[in-house]
Amino acid sequence: MSPPTRPDPGVEANRRLSSVTGMVLLVLLAIQGYTVPQVHRLLSLHVFIGLLLVGPVLLKTASTLYRFVRYYRGDRAYRDSGPPLPLLRIIGPVVIVSTFTLLGSGLALIVAGPAHRDVFLKVHQASFILWFVTMTVHVLGHVREAARATWREIRTRADEPTGRRRGLRVAVIVAALAVGIGLAGSLVPRAAHWTDDRFEAPGQAQKRLTP
Repeated sequence: MSPPTRPDPGVEANRRLSSVTGMVLLVLLAIQGYTVPQVHRLLSLHVFIGLLLVGPVLLKTASTLYRFVRYYRGDRAYRDSGPPLPLLRIIGPVVIVSTFTLLGSGLALIVAGPAHRDVFLKVHQASFILWFVTMTVHVLGHVREAARATWREIRTRADEPTGRRRGLRVAVIVAALAVGIGLAGSLVPRAAHWTDDRFEAPGQAQKRLTP
């Protein structure tokens, strides 16, 4: 019986970067999910986490697309690592598009304010439904592999081929979080417009004030 072949260091590094970023996103999404049913009461936290997600989402998308491009360009190391399951390949683009639509519409709601909610709020709510369904399948399909890769990343030694650049991967993830924190810090104050309006339908506030 031949010994198992070690994964290519570059492929494994990409897998670990994607996996650790994915686990960070899973924690942030769990917190965000907690705010959704009580978004009126936890609006500031909902907005902060939503903006914080932007950096890690961009990083996760970049690492995934890098793997995608290397695989379909015929890179042998990525080819040998194999493709994801067919269903996960099919929903992958939907996950990316719905995620960016969800975050983009949320960002538009913050910038535009309650006075321009009509289109953006509908897009935000509709994209959330599509995102939630496809993301659930995506997480269930990847979470075990991501958890194992994250554990390998934690336990790896600096003298191992994939461990030599672990510090760089950690720095990239920290930088992605810093981007999200910076974006949140600059835009969360603008969400204060919504605290006075509480997602009321256009004209509802006026009716409420009319004797």
